[in-house]
Amino acid sequence: MTATAPSAGRARTEVVVRRSGAVRVNGHLTSQGADLLRGTVESMHRAGSSCVVVDLTGVRVADDAGLDSLRDLRESVARDGGRLLLCNLAALDGDHG
Repeated sequence: MTATAPSAGRARTEVVVRRSGAVRVNGHLTSQGADLLRGTVESMHRAGSSCVVVDLTGVRVADDAGLDSLRDLRESVARDGGRLLLCNLAALDGDHG
């Protein structure tokens, strides 16, 4: 499944691989895109994925709201007994803002 959210003229896309509980995020991670990601992760968790992996390799830019949303989402999933693993955070090193 692929979903796209427009963000000030820039698309953010996620590819969901439900069998493995993985989400690959591409483009710009802003608060709007993070809302879409939150819905996807929460849906996967409710459907039985105790561990959801979010691969950030394709994220080109992340603003503070997008990064805050990732932290909040990780805490929310943990409160419900699950785990959210964020992979390839180095792709964001120095590129957010």
